Amino acid sequence: MATVRFTRNIQRHVSCPTLDVAGGTLREVLENYFQTNGQARGYVLDDQGRLRQHMVIFVDGDQVHDRDNLSDPVATGSAIDVLQALSGG
Repeated sequence: MATVRFTRNIQRHVSCPTLDVAGGTLREVLENYFQTNGQARGYVLDDQGRLRQHMVIFVDGDQVHDRDNLSDPVATGSAIDVLQALSGG
């Protein structure tokens, strides 16, 4: 199981409690999380199932590389952090 955590600023917009979820890839973990919290899916993923541009995810502190297929591997005991990306100058 991996632990999926959302920052407080996301939780102001959609309820997304920290949960331990099974899966061997980021896609599998997120889809399992969204089975219990469908509202969070639309906030994190677009209608094609890709990571929205304003979102960023880290697996064990490393930013995910595959924003489209979410194929990054997830190990048992991994921490997955979901954040809103910041931009500006």
